[in-house]
Amino acid sequence: MSEIVDAISYLIDHPEAEVGDLMEFVKGPDFPTYGSIYDVKAIQEIYTTGRGKIIVRGKAEIEEGKSGKSQIVITEIPYQVNKAEMVARIADLVHQKKIDGISDLRDESDRTGMRVVIELKRDAKPKSLLNNLYKHTALQTSFPANFVALVDGTPQTLSLKQILAEYIRHRQTVITRRTQYDLKVARARAHILEGLVIALDHLDAVIKTIRESKDSDVAKQNLMDRFKLSELQAVAILDMQLRRLAALERKKIEDEYKTVKQLIAELEDLLAHPTKILSVIKKELAELEEKFGDDRRTKVYKQGIGDFSEEDLIPSEDTVVTITATGYIKRQSPSAFRAQHRGGKGVTGMTTKDEDEIAQILTANTHDSIYFFTNKGRVFRIKTYDLPEGSRQAKGQAVVNLINIEQDEKLETVLPLGKNDGAKFLLMVTNHGTIKKTKISEFESIRQSGKIAIKLDKGDSLKWVTPTTGSDHVLLVSYEGKSIRFKEEDVRFTARDTMGVRGIELKSGDYVVGMEVFPSTKSAPTDRRRKVFSDVLIVMEHGLGKRTGVKEWPLQKRGGQGVKAAEITPKTGKIVSCISIDETVEQIILTAKSAQVIKLPLRNIPRLGRATQGVILMRFAKKGDSVASVTCLEKETESSS
Repeated sequence: MSEIVDAISYLIDHPEAEVGDLMEFVKGPDFPTYGSIYDVKAIQEIYTTGRGKIIVRGKAEIEEGKSGKSQIVITEIPYQVNKAEMVARIADLVHQKKIDGISDLRDESDRTGMRVVIELKRDAKPKSLLNNLYKHTALQTSFPANFVALVDGTPQTLSLKQILAEYIRHRQTVITRRTQYDLKVARARAHILEGLVIALDHLDAVIKTIRESKDSDVAKQNLMDRFKLSELQAVAILDMQLRRLAALERKKIEDEYKTVKQLIAELEDLLAHPTKILSVIKKELAELEEKFGDDRRTKVYKQGIGDFSEEDLIPSEDTVVTITATGYIKRQSPSAFRAQHRGGKGVTGMTTKDEDEIAQILTANTHDSIYFFTNKGRVFRIKTYDLPEGSRQAKGQAVVNLINIEQDEKLETVLPLGKNDGAKFLLMVTNHGTIKKTKISEFESIRQSGKIAIKLDKGDSLKWVTPTTGSDHVLLVSYEGKSIRFKEEDVRFTARDTMGVRGIELKSGDYVVGMEVFPSTKSAPTDRRRKVFSDVLIVMEHGLGKRTGVKEWPLQKRGGQGVKAAEITPKTGKIVSCISIDETVEQIILTAKSAQVIKLPLRNIPRLGRATQGVILMRFAKKGDSVASVTCLEKETESSS
């Protein structure tokens, strides 16, 4: 109603307005059962021609159930769709094996609202199954429109503008007739009051005339003759009660007469000026909107189902992505973490199994593509908004439900990459220190079964992947505290399914724990990930850490043993993470293997030399616990939360 009122008011002020102008107010149909409408073009065609159809979808969301399995929860259905019939249709499709992956179906609707829960099997693909429900059930349906109405008794197909114009014309007629009637009543009342005023002004003469009359009929005629009154006025005087002769009662009659005369003038003025009738229409509509108007229930999206893009429905915002060692993943708002002082105990960041632990935490934009690189050198890709969104304590969803990794395959690197990141290559580093560079364009088309990102030596595994510009510097840091910095140009780019070259020479038992890429002086940063890094954050197993200037690392040739990244002692433990820091980084999140999390400002971490131990960043709640992963939050991320 609110949209219609606004559109009518606009059309009154702008009679030349077209359908497109009115659609700035009227977004589309609004159904009592909520739902979503797709394709504004279809709505515009209906509002322009009076005919057409629209696609309406119910609301269905993928959630994580208590048992860890996914479930589809339907809370809205299209208008005129019978819920019981829809549930029966879903059950029939499962029975006929046209839809596979549903383990249970139940209706949990109550007086608070609709809720149909579809439990999925562990190996089901929630997105694919939901699309099948849209395709084969009334969860998605088309709604026809035929704007036929009687105009002056003749059936006509009307556009949105014509409908509103006819309504305005109708209201003009109604208000004109209402005003004419009110004017007639007001004039009749004024006529009576004029007679009463005359009687009050000549009270003694009126009383004498009545007393000298033989009966009421004679009294009425005598009043009419002597005081030039009409029959109605004479009757009103005869019917007047004696209490009306009191001074205050006389004042009321005189005040009422003035009020009625003023009303008559206003009604006559309204009838004489049609534009004022339009103002009355707007005023009454505004009162109607204030009394009965409510928010739109049915959402309207710009694109149709055919060219429907999920990305257009998802707000562009930063999110924190968390992955466990056993392959559970989720995304959540950065505001779920609370800033604390250095050395605090933090909060629980994720519910994990007893044998599970946090493996990676990273930040990404909801519109970014997420690349999944496995230990076998394969790569998969999905959108960030396709990751399940959960609370701080939620376990998340198993990665195997999102990408088709093999049973013995382990997820190693999750890399967010936007459309405008300015990167040209992907730089990969294996556990044994092998490095490889490949053009990003070779990863644009990735099948559901994945693609080979790098060929590996026996016993080696892919560990780190980072986007580069082609002229960056590379820093590799090992578990035992070794590190090397060299030019990316020292690594020649090769095809996707090839092996790499040696990046750092490692001793037996040592392995790479971090690879960081930062622009050289001749690099030109073009996006939020391509900025000039000043420091490297080093974090060790036992919760110690430090910031060290990039300049502390000498530029060397690829393939050497390198220099110390930190002073490794039993107190510090080995190095678990190294992250490049730029001016946008404001806070960091440390996660222990027990899922304990702490978020602290970067300014609390001192800048120390390369061959130093660092300071305590995190104290553990559990004895024997250690740091599992580290991620940084930028200032922009913080402000958005």
